[in-house]
Amino acid sequence: MARRRKPPVDQIVQADCVAELARMPDECFDMCFADPPYNLQLQGELHRPDRSRVNGVEDTWDQFDSMSAYDEFTAAWMSEVKRALKPNGTLWVIGTYHNIYRVGKVLQDLGFWILNDVTWVKKNPMPNFRGVRFTNATESLIWAVRDQERKDYTFNYALMKERNEGKQMRSDWRFNLCTGNERIKDCDGQKVHSTQKPEALLRRVVESSTSPDDLVLDPFMGVGTTAAVCKKLGRHYVGIEIDEGYVKVARKRLREVTEGEWLAEEDPA
Repeated sequence: MARRRKPPVDQIVQADCVAELARMPDECFDMCFADPPYNLQLQGELHRPDRSRVNGVEDTWDQFDSMSAYDEFTAAWMSEVKRALKPNGTLWVIGTYHNIYRVGKVLQDLGFWILNDVTWVKKNPMPNFRGVRFTNATESLIWAVRDQERKDYTFNYALMKERNEGKQMRSDWRFNLCTGNERIKDCDGQKVHSTQKPEALLRRVVESSTSPDDLVLDPFMGVGTTAAVCKKLGRHYVGIEIDEGYVKVARKRLREVTEGEWLAEEDPA
């Protein structure tokens, strides 16, 4: 058994998420947001109608030998998350049609209780360049509480209603993809992370299901979006990321974020 330690609050740790999660103490996190590998199983290159190549998700972290290997990986990290969440803590996990159904099965098998499935409707989705399918314009988020019998999980209903012009907020959320100045690029102008999420989406997640000073876990931190949003909203975070390059970018990004800058602002969406 890995030696337990205090969670590295407001830090991003470069490590394998399963190994690092095993070092976390029991029942210490208020919420977890997970954006795990999608296991896209891409076959061949993708090109636009003008034959230019599309830079899709081809990273090694998204490649698994089989569906069963992906399921085993999902069960490993999610089991550790369940142990590390407080009994009334919640888990958000995002995915596409490639993986969300498999993730959902594992989640239920482990005893999580699903509260909502939220659909992120992308206002500006990438077209289906080959014209052989409908344009994939959505991703799914599952929101679940660790223990089914707990009714005291955090849900900021009044705030979400206020954000939605006085009406109950629905489970279809409309946000743009991460583009423009928000998209982190390298010195050659190429995007650093192939699946960087927009801060507006993470803001909705964090504001709806945490309170100020809560501790949020992200086991697949990427380039630091969850951490940046938490810092702007007065929440604490622990991030885990295996890729050294992403960690360096995320840490630089966080140094430029002002703590609490969103606390008095309205939801920009």
